Amino acid sequence: MNAATLQFSRSAARPARLVLDPVLISCVLALLLIGLVMVTSASMPIADRVAHDPFLHLKRQLVFAGLGCAAAAIAFAVRTEWWDRSSLVLLLVALALLVLVLIPGPSHVANGARRWLRLGFFNFQASELARVFILVYLCSYVVRHREEVANSLVGVLKPLALLGLASLLLLAEPDFGAATVLFATGFLVLFIAGMRWRYVLAGLGVGACALGFAAVMSAYRLRRLTTFLDPWADPYNGGFQLTQSLIAIGRGEWFGVGLGASVQKLSYLPEPHTDFVFAVLAEEFGLIGVLVVLALFVVAIWRACRIARMAAQAGQQFQAYVAAAFGLWLGLQAFINIGVNMGVLPTKGLTLPLMSYGGSSLLVTLMWLGLLLRIHHECAGMGRLAVARTGATV
Repeated sequence: MNAATLQFSRSAARPARLVLDPVLISCVLALLLIGLVMVTSASMPIADRVAHDPFLHLKRQLVFAGLGCAAAAIAFAVRTEWWDRSSLVLLLVALALLVLVLIPGPSHVANGARRWLRLGFFNFQASELARVFILVYLCSYVVRHREEVANSLVGVLKPLALLGLASLLLLAEPDFGAATVLFATGFLVLFIAGMRWRYVLAGLGVGACALGFAAVMSAYRLRRLTTFLDPWADPYNGGFQLTQSLIAIGRGEWFGVGLGASVQKLSYLPEPHTDFVFAVLAEEFGLIGVLVVLALFVVAIWRACRIARMAAQAGQQFQAYVAAAFGLWLGLQAFINIGVNMGVLPTKGLTLPLMSYGGSSLLVTLMWLGLLLRIHHECAGMGRLAVARTGATV
C-alpha cells in the first residue's frame, strides 16, 4: 500500500465529510417553494377577510418551514443506530400522543375533530409525529424478527395488531385519512420484509373489510362516501367541496388562468390552502403545472427508494426499511390527496406533503427528510470506506 492509497483511505474513513443527496434536496426545496407560493395565493382572500393581513398564512408557513429545517438538521445529526435502539420508547411516546389527544383539556377541537394538542403558540397535530414513530418501531421490529415475519402467521399478526390499535386511536379522533395511510404504509413495509402472499391477500381482505365497516358505522364517513360516488347529486351541500374542486381543475386547462387569478379560492372552494391546494394549483397553472409537481413527487419517491437500496446493499437493514417507509408514506399521502382533489377517492382530511398549509405536517415531514438524508450520508460514507479498503489491499 503506497502513501497515496493510505492518504485516500484515511480521508474516506473520516465521518466529518458531509454527503448529501442533491437531487432529493432539490426536489424537496422545489415542492416547498411551490407550496409557499400556492399557500399564499390560495389563502390571501381568507386571511384578508379574517385577519386583514393577506400574508398571514405565508408568515406562519415560513415559521414552520424554519422550524422544520431545524428539526431536519437535528434528525440529521443523530446517528440512525439511536433510532433503532430507541424504537420501543418512540412507540410508547407515539401511543401516548394518540391517547393524550383524545383527552379533553390538553386537546383542541376543530370542525368536530379532536386531533390537536395545545402547545402554547400553536396547535400540534399529534398523529403526524406518532405515525413516524410507529413506522420507525415497525422497521426495527421487522429487522429483529425477519424470519418470524416471513414464515409465521404470529410474526405478522403482532405488528398488524399494533397498526390496528394505532388506527383505532386515529379513528377515534376521527382521522380516517391518517389511519388509512399509516396502516397501508405499515402493511407495505411488512410485505417488503418478506410477508408471504397468502398473508398479504388475507391482510388486504381483512383491512378492506375493517375500513368498510368503519366507514359504514359512521354517518359522517358514510355521507362522504356516498357524496364521492355522485357529488353532482348534491352540489350545494354534501358534494359542494368536491364539485368546486373539479370546477377549479377544469378551469385550469393546459396552462392555467395565471398565478393569483383563481376564482374558486374566492369563498367557493372551502379551505383552498390546506386539503385542496392542489385544485388551486391546477386552476392557476393548468396541466403543465400539475405535471411538474407530479414529476417532483415521483423523483423524490425514487430517491427515497434508491437510498433504501443503498442501505440494504451496505447491510443496514433498519435504515433500508426506514427509507422505504418514507418513500411509501410520501407516495401514498400525495396520491390520496391528489385523488381526493380529482374526485378519484372519497374526501379525507389529508394534506399534500410539503405543499399544503399546516405547521405540524410540514415540520414532521422535514424532520423525517433529515433522517432520510442521514441514512444516505451513512451509507455513502460506508461505500467510500469500502472502496478505500479495497484499494488498500490491491
